[in-house]
Amino acid sequence: MVNDDRTDLGGIELLSGLDPETLRNLEKRCRWYRFAANQIILDRGDHAEHDIYFVIKGTVRIVNYAASGREIAFANVREGSYFGELAAITANPRSASVVAVTECRLASLAPREFQSLLLDNPELGVHVIMRLADIVLRCDKRIMDLSTLTAVQRVHVELLHLAKPDTVAPGNWVVRPLPKYADIASRASTTRETVSRAVIQLAVAGIVERKGQTLYVRDHERLTEFVERGAALTLAAR
Repeated sequence: MVNDDRTDLGGIELLSGLDPETLRNLEKRCRWYRFAANQIILDRGDHAEHDIYFVIKGTVRIVNYAASGREIAFANVREGSYFGELAAITANPRSASVVAVTECRLASLAPREFQSLLLDNPELGVHVIMRLADIVLRCDKRIMDLSTLTAVQRVHVELLHLAKPDTVAPGNWVVRPLPKYADIASRASTTRETVSRAVIQLAVAGIVERKGQTLYVRDHERLTEFVERGAALTLAAR
């Protein structure tokens, strides 16, 4: 971690409605940092520090760790967003760890300052409430997936989420760039080997084709049906 004396909160979506003077005053109350890629920013269970962090530049990953030590990724937080709001509001220990995915520039704001900001600007409070509600919904879905899907099926779900319409070949779907299998495994709560096996199964079925760092989804409809049918079969077997 390196202290950074340059300030700029103008790109943070949460704060986009603030007038310039309020934004400048807020910037003066922040602490500014730089983190290298793969550097730990926050540790789960930390009782001593409860600031909210704004991502000025770069991407961070919210992670936890299984009893075996395997990393479980919850989400990536990108430039213009924020993290740590739960601890800033409740003063409870950190519920997850945060690691820099890339070189990052961050600004942190003390809990009392953040709470005052929300009280003075109710629309920001509504934004934070909606974000926390979305996190609860996503956690519920993740729990459901872990309870009802096999590891291979969870990989299929992640690939379906990652697939986007191909801008080069309209009508097709693609995962570009394809994340490292270890990263997909972390999100699906499984192993790299399981991800590799799942992709091979889809390739043999003619549903996907990998070329370098790109995964072409040759049959998006079949992949969707594959995922939905797998979930239905698992539920029926319970």
